Amino acid sequence: MNKLMKPWKNFKPSKSVIVMGLLLYVAGLMAFGMNRTTTLKVENPEPIVFRKDSVASVKAFTAVYKVLMSPRCMNCHPQGDIPLQGDDSHLHTMFPKRGLEGKGVLAMKCANCHQPTNTPGLHTPPGNPNWHLPPADMKMVFQGKTPRQLAKQLVDPKLNGHKDMKKLIEHADDGLVKAGWNPGEGRTLPPMSHAAFKKAWLTWLSTGAYAPKK
Repeated sequence: MNKLMKPWKNFKPSKSVIVMGLLLYVAGLMAFGMNRTTTLKVENPEPIVFRKDSVASVKAFTAVYKVLMSPRCMNCHPQGDIPLQGDDSHLHTMFPKRGLEGKGVLAMKCANCHQPTNTPGLHTPPGNPNWHLPPADMKMVFQGKTPRQLAKQLVDPKLNGHKDMKKLIEHADDGLVKAGWNPGEGRTLPPMSHAAFKKAWLTWLSTGAYAPKK
């Protein structure tokens, strides 16, 4: 073994060899770093910056309010225990009741008619896997609410389904919320796109979630 090692005893690497070794080492680190970066999942590419701005907040909620009071949202947030229906928000013709969980009573379950996807055809039942009204102990009524009343209700965990700020932010992408923009044939869409609504929703929340004066 000593004889084999002896030729390397007096070996002194040249500067070019040292530099090449360093370059290869750095290149290896960069490649490793790039591979790690590409595997990272960016959950929030545009971080939400929270700041107090009552003017911007109220302005954003004005847009939010128009969507929430449209038939696509309000029909499932009625004053009573029967959902509303149609662009004129009349009482549901089948007169289904809310029930404790918001999914109907006895044989009159929401899921009996509202399938996981829209039923083909004009004015046929829209669909979603989680179709329901808010539950009986947290009705979250939109119908008849002023902008101020609705804004204050939406940020009150005792009235909004126990949602904190994180859950309120996430709610903009809830499947049943987004179904409002895919209501089936013969129904009008909300007054703005879902992307515009989400932007207004997040702006309202991130600037203080201020309620309008009226």
